[in-house]
Amino acid sequence: MDKTTSGWFNGFLGVLIFSGSLPATRVAVMDFSPVFLTVTRAALAGLLGLALLMVFREKRPSRDDLISLTIVALGVVVGFPLLTALALEHVTSAHSIVFIGLLPLATAIFGVLRGGERPRLAFWLFSCLGSALVAGFALSRGLSASPVGDALMLAAIVVCGLGYAEGGKLSRRLGGWQVICWALVISLPLMLVLSVVTFPPSLANVGMPAWVGLAYVSLFSMLIGFVFWYRGLAQGGIAAVGQLQLLQPFFGLALAASLLHEQVSAAMIVVTLGVVLCVAGAKKFAK
Repeated sequence: MDKTTSGWFNGFLGVLIFSGSLPATRVAVMDFSPVFLTVTRAALAGLLGLALLMVFREKRPSRDDLISLTIVALGVVVGFPLLTALALEHVTSAHSIVFIGLLPLATAIFGVLRGGERPRLAFWLFSCLGSALVAGFALSRGLSASPVGDALMLAAIVVCGLGYAEGGKLSRRLGGWQVICWALVISLPLMLVLSVVTFPPSLANVGMPAWVGLAYVSLFSMLIGFVFWYRGLAQGGIAAVGQLQLLQPFFGLALAASLLHEQVSAAMIVVTLGVVLCVAGAKKFAK
């Protein structure tokens, strides 16, 4: 398997894992506060990341890498999880998942700004088309449905795109799993303190689904998914492999419908299929 193909394969595995993040978060915030969920998932993943770095005796990143790692931590360790958890108090996971279709465009833009990539014009046309389908769907539903939830999801997309692009660039030097582990370790002291401060006064009303949701976002969404995702971005290109995120709504909507019994409208399916078709076009003209 050549490097580019390996990049797309690893990126696909990452997207598949990330697809369960919003449904798992939706379940978890039913019993946990968004802040507690955010800091605890980061703390648990950070402890695992620290253990991995110690077991494999990874060399510490240079001072020049600390700024990039901090950006990664602010974007994907804290920013995206917190903003999406807050958004899911106002909207369903099925509604929020459609916004994930904007992530490829955000990632590609930051890939140009931070990663120095230069995709062809046709790539931007396909990427913008997919994003326009997603934005059009959100507007067709009416922002009155939950303007706060939609605004939080848009903010989450921006910070996540930056974190993805920065991590993809850094992975070329440090390696995919090393980047997310170091980003988690950087934020670990603060996350541990905040986990204790925001700990629920009672766990009597916390159901098993919430615990399962917390476990999923801590282990898979916060750590394992990034091992494949950052490796894929580094191997296949940030802008190009980033378009695989257009597939995430398709998987996420299926999970929201099957596990959470949320309504998935025909419009959601049409939009999702439309953005999936944009992946092929974007992939063809990414270089």
